[in-house]
Amino acid sequence: MSDEKALEGTARVCHAANRAWQIATGDPAVSPPWDDAPDWQRASAIDGVRKAQAGTTGEELHQAWCDFKNRDGWVYGPVKDEAAKTHPCLVPYHELPVEQRRKDALFAAIVAALTSEETHDG
Repeated sequence: MSDEKALEGTARVCHAANRAWQIATGDPAVSPPWDDAPDWQRASAIDGVRKAQAGTTGEELHQAWCDFKNRDGWVYGPVKDEAAKTHPCLVPYHELPVEQRRKDALFAAIVAALTSEETHDG
């Protein structure tokens, strides 16, 4: 498998896990499935995978995500609104609700598990 295919595959798994976490935690703005996600959302996930592969922490991943969103014109807003480009998670990491911090940790853990060069049983 090519590096780009592996990168996208890992991003796809992370996106699906984030989506499942959103559903489990009652997030009012659940992300669409990968194949229906807008290009910016897929690009954000791929960027996050690259950073996580480089050893970025959950807190650093959050800041990188904020930077990515800000560059695209997004700002803090009390609700996620794609048209207005507002998002309630565009805050410093320590201000995030615990379920959002866990989502960042989950993302990093999935990337580590899928990119580890160690041999795994089953």
